[in-house]
Amino acid sequence: MRVLREIARQPAALFGFAIVLIVLIAAIGAPLFAPYNPDAQMFDGLTLEGAPIPPSDQFLLGTDTLGRDLLSRLLFGARTSLIIGLVANGIAVAIGLFVGITAGYMRGWAGNLMMRFTDLMMAFPALLLAIVLAALLKPSLWIVAMVIALVNWVQVARIVYTETRGLVARDFILAERSLGAGHARILFLHILPHLVPTAIVWGTLGIATTVLLEATLSFLGVGVQPPDPSWGNIIFESQSYFTVAPWLVFFPGVLILLTALAFNLVGDALRDILDPTQRGRG
Repeated sequence: MRVLREIARQPAALFGFAIVLIVLIAAIGAPLFAPYNPDAQMFDGLTLEGAPIPPSDQFLLGTDTLGRDLLSRLLFGARTSLIIGLVANGIAVAIGLFVGITAGYMRGWAGNLMMRFTDLMMAFPALLLAIVLAALLKPSLWIVAMVIALVNWVQVARIVYTETRGLVARDFILAERSLGAGHARILFLHILPHLVPTAIVWGTLGIATTVLLEATLSFLGVGVQPPDPSWGNIIFESQSYFTVAPWLVFFPGVLILLTALAFNLVGDALRDILDPTQRGRG
């Protein structure tokens, strides 16, 4: 409740939270809100010349190149993008926490080896690595989520590693060790709780990056494959019609932009709320 009250006092964060809530409701309720089947090619969904129909009373956001209702596909595309965002980012945060805590607590050759591997992963361009992995595997919703998780955990691991090393040197940890506390007690009762705010903040901020990366992979043809709708592959399918049917690119592009912006705004607000050292910094 304290977090919600703090968000309500910040107009930017409140705007982001409202957008996130709207997207979540739209994704969950897509079967209820969608006026048509997202895969149905409507008999009257194309003009006599075979062109997409612009926004009208019957098709609020128009139709796509195959005569399918764009609004319905965008609603179900929100479900696809958020599933990938939540699953992929959740896995990435979990991997980053495990690697960062383990390396920061163990130190020695094992910790150094884990962090050198993390540095090696950070040296590869994330998009290029994701394209290679997605191309080697058969693209699907869950494969795309796994690929994104495998390239997005390194930033979390580096942050958690740095914080863990600082915590290990604190007096209360040294006192616990002098009293004979085991490694499990120190890790789960004294170190992990201090890292939960970091995980929440990076988990929220990472969803924006994940949504953008999924849209990019789908746009390049190595992400979610048609007929399953995602905002990225809707743009991919419609790019050649940009001049004659700009709504096919404009609407999904605006949704991607707003969703990424909203999660970034909420993540920044959570960082200020959960980390007192960040308050007042612009």
